Amino acid sequence: MQMRMNGRNALITGGSLGIGRAIAKNFAGAGANVAIVARNQGPLDEAKADIAATANVKVVTVAADVGTADGCRKAYESASSALGQIDVLVNNAGTSQRGPFLEITDELWQHDLDLKLFAAIRLCRQAFPGMKSRRWGRIINVLNIGAKAPLATSAPTSVSRAAGMALTKVLSGEGAPHNVLVNALLVGNIESNQWEKRHAVENKGRALGDYYAEMGKRIPMGRVGTSEEFANMALFLASDAGSYITGTAINIDGGMSPVV
Repeated sequence: MQMRMNGRNALITGGSLGIGRAIAKNFAGAGANVAIVARNQGPLDEAKADIAATANVKVVTVAADVGTADGCRKAYESASSALGQIDVLVNNAGTSQRGPFLEITDELWQHDLDLKLFAAIRLCRQAFPGMKSRRWGRIINVLNIGAKAPLATSAPTSVSRAAGMALTKVLSGEGAPHNVLVNALLVGNIESNQWEKRHAVENKGRALGDYYAEMGKRIPMGRVGTSEEFANMALFLASDAGSYITGTAINIDGGMSPVV
């Protein structure tokens, strides 16, 4: 099975670190030109050097905050100006913000919805018309398994991610007649910079490897996943290998979610 993206142009938000960088690197390795978007230029430059070292494609960086309407506009216009048409959009920007319901302020709710839901809405609104007219497009919304099985104290992130899953289904129905395929990938416990930050706060003398090993005990497969494993599924969906898959929300979680 060939998973190639030769000549395709992909835009990946949250593309400078962790899962986003792994997806961009996988796409570039399969022949796609990539535009990676994040707020800070330093990590973007590091990601660009990492990707360019292993693939002979065009790599564009865009420093923008997609949690705002202006940031989404800048991200899409800069990427399409540098690469041309956007064939693949990966909405990956986000954080894991959660806590007891009564402690979540309106400001926290709004920030979470702006970054995780409205960023995807705004970027899809820009990418969708061109994909439909060309009769080829891929949109991948990166969510988490709380979208299907939210736990206590998992708001606001589980709520915004559940809305992202509904958005995925709506767009898949509208895009299917035009060969625009829209899917969601749901993160379980995957090695990432977010967990590294949490480890730095909670480590209590534990090495990062031991921290991940402890997390892995809660997972049926007995280990935390890697960003590369997550990126492999994104590549499958973005390539012609996944040409008959749309409207799905796929768990990448080692069997952790109680909901399939």
